[in-house]
Amino acid sequence: MISKACKYGIRAAVFVASQADKNQKLNVKEIAREVDAPEAFTAKILQVLNKHRIITSLKGPYGGFYIEDFQLEQPVINIVNAIDGMAVFHECGLGLKRCAELHPCPMHDKFKAARETLRQVFQETTIRQLASALQEGTSFINNLS
Repeated sequence: MISKACKYGIRAAVFVASQADKNQKLNVKEIAREVDAPEAFTAKILQVLNKHRIITSLKGPYGGFYIEDFQLEQPVINIVNAIDGMAVFHECGLGLKRCAELHPCPMHDKFKAARETLRQVFQETTIRQLASALQEGTSFINNLS
């Protein structure tokens, strides 16, 4: 449903947010390593997140990526919208271009309910909530051991 770029974007934002209380700026290499994503791909995703003011970046020798307190309160759906757009919550489960109430695919009703549930979860979950779980050690954002 959401793209790999969007999944990496959520993981990256959550990692940056989990470091917010340390008042440090993170570079692309450390973020990419932590979220288990390719460095160049991570850099592009971070640029998008910065452009949409989901995270902040500062250039220069003391620069890097960080998140401000007000940004922690953003719902995760802002990341989805910045990277994939809201169309992901309207697409057909079978990938048909013409799938609607009047012309439904066999999965239409079930997939519509799943899309709506996912949209609601993303809308009701903040970056801070996910970062807190990461800080507490009750959740993880990478496949590394």
